[in-house]
Amino acid sequence: MTREDFFAVTSEPAAEPGQWSYDFSDPDGPQMGTVAVDGSNVVTACVDPVVIIAEHPSLGVPLPKEIENPVDLVVVVDRALKTFAERKFLVLDIPGESQLLIRAFATKAEMPPDATIIGQVELVQIPWLPSMTPTKTGFMEADEYF
Repeated sequence: MTREDFFAVTSEPAAEPGQWSYDFSDPDGPQMGTVAVDGSNVVTACVDPVVIIAEHPSLGVPLPKEIENPVDLVVVVDRALKTFAERKFLVLDIPGESQLLIRAFATKAEMPPDATIIGQVELVQIPWLPSMTPTKTGFMEADEYF
């Protein structure tokens, strides 16, 4: 994803707690897509949220070894958070690179010196996949294979 792609979408204000939010796409405008995310204080507190769809290896998210192909993750980023935070995933724009980088660093010294922070990851949603089901629970009634 490029910097232009990252800033091309607009974010909508969060719905009031306990209320619904609706999106009626403009049929004549660009179809950027809408992602529904479970309501939570984390998402509501985002000032300028956008969603990125990223493959799990690109973020270093471990999944069960049975999963061989990349899995799409829903990554909620707050573009208003542009300062360093240790052990938080940051969205970085590095001069000379065509793509943005999402990485976490234990210290600011580990971050590339010429990188600009353009957002912070606030939430990552991983889809449930059948291979994530435990095969043995110890209870015959609950085990898929007994």
